[in-house]
Amino acid sequence: MFRIGRVTPVPQVVVLRDSQAIAEAVHEALASAAPEDRPGLERAAGLIAARAARPEHEIRAEWARGVVTAAGYDPRTQELHAIRALRRAEPGLSLKTAVALVREAAVSGTGAPMSEVRDKGDQDMTER
Repeated sequence: MFRIGRVTPVPQVVVLRDSQAIAEAVHEALASAAPEDRPGLERAAGLIAARAARPEHEIRAEWARGVVTAAGYDPRTQELHAIRALRRAEPGLSLKTAVALVREAAVSGTGAPMSEVRDKGDQDMTER
């Protein structure tokens, strides 16, 4: 396969976020909360804001890691089994997307930049 320039693949997975609606509900509750309830609601509002600020690749990686781990595999050391587990869990998932998700799950939390994983994935695809 020939490529012109560097193309970074983005998995075709839609990340649904409902944290905005949850944050609004907590803020409404906070507005009318009793003084003893305020610290807990303020803590909840902070947690919601932190979770809502996460990038999509992190959310995808968390989901993929959960599916793969539930199937009994480690995405860092058992990539093929992890890909198979994802595709069994979501039969409509393409091979390319499953590979990208497993690679995101493998590096998520390890501190490696996602650009390195994408670059490695592009390199692997051109070597085949």
